[in-house]
Amino acid sequence: MTPLSRLQEVDITSASLKRDPYPFYAQLRAQHPVLKTHIGKREAWLITRYDDVAAVLKDSRLVKNRHTVGARSVVPLPRFLGLIQALERNMLDVDGADHARLRALVHHAFTPRMIEGMRGRIQQTTDALLDELAQVPGPVDLISHFALPLPLAIICEMLGIPPEDRSRFHTWVRQALAVTSSEAGRWGMIRGIGGVLQLFHYVRRQIRRKRTAPQNDLLSALIQAEEAGERLSEDELVAMVFILLIAGHETTVNLIGNGALALMTHPEQLALLCREPEMTKSAVEELARYASPVETATERYAAEDLEIAGTVIPRGALVFAVLASANRDETQFVRPDDLDLTRSPNRHLAFGLGVHYCVGAPLARMEAQIALSSLVARFPDLHLGALPQALRWRPLLLLRGLETLPVQLGKNHSGS
Repeated sequence: MTPLSRLQEVDITSASLKRDPYPFYAQLRAQHPVLKTHIGKREAWLITRYDDVAAVLKDSRLVKNRHTVGARSVVPLPRFLGLIQALERNMLDVDGADHARLRALVHHAFTPRMIEGMRGRIQQTTDALLDELAQVPGPVDLISHFALPLPLAIICEMLGIPPEDRSRFHTWVRQALAVTSSEAGRWGMIRGIGGVLQLFHYVRRQIRRKRTAPQNDLLSALIQAEEAGERLSEDELVAMVFILLIAGHETTVNLIGNGALALMTHPEQLALLCREPEMTKSAVEELARYASPVETATERYAAEDLEIAGTVIPRGALVFAVLASANRDETQFVRPDDLDLTRSPNRHLAFGLGVHYCVGAPLARMEAQIALSSLVARFPDLHLGALPQALRWRPLLLLRGLETLPVQLGKNHSGS
């Protein structure tokens, strides 16, 4: 049995743990399912068992707005950076009526019906990227050439972001996310704050432009909803764009990248998907469970003293529900550490649960289904171009994803 003190010293944002966090989470489920630890300089509680994670995600006593319980920010920011406070007006960090109002404004763009209407555009973008992949000599990085540009193109197109600005958009978002890593250091923190500020300035310019010349895109629709009496402030608009980029872009990059890696390290499952492409939907659900793109749900704060699995968590405490651990819980899943594309039922929590269920889930599912089924159909001999232990993982708090994924494509079966 691992001593509690050693478990508490583990940095859950480190790239070394991201490589294979599942043995650590199995220890927590068995020994300390509610673990008090530190993330950076902040005390936090990790919830790791499936039933407890599901309960946390639905518990109204665990709130998103830290100000209502007197909690401090996870990442302390200089007071003079007032622009960054706009992020706190996003739908992930508010509760009750405020959350319902903000979520309702974007819900229509992420319903399964609306996403189904985008199938053709997603397939077209996927095919174009695969055509480009086929022209790259030697090993290719599947993240930068495929897993990243696909969801980035789609969410930017939905928001009305010009193609020439998309790479800058992605850079700013990644810089902002790096602030959550304990490995960021002083300069990483400065770059992260710089990324947030540049993103904010850019989005504010887009808002002003689309106010005077609205277009047929989601950002224009959100602006018009504000002017129609929904009282969406400019800060809320900026924060909404940031969250939509995460929900509609970063999560999907990891789902496609982690999913492709899981298939290549389980060649019998890759061969099965190649033989039976009709099982793509169940395959993506299993890949979301097995290689969870979001490792922990966004932060919650205890609005009162509450008990979870026999442990009392005090009012104001920061709580993280570990989705990746819940998705490997042996009490919920048979052989949870096995990748089984035929798994059924599969009640994974990769996209969360309750009122904060991922608004981008239908889009992420659609993109991953099209991307992975098209990839393996085009390149059924796809295999890793590096040892799994040599792959570099991004040191982030909430997400689990690769920096790069070098692959050998093998024979091109496009027939073109």
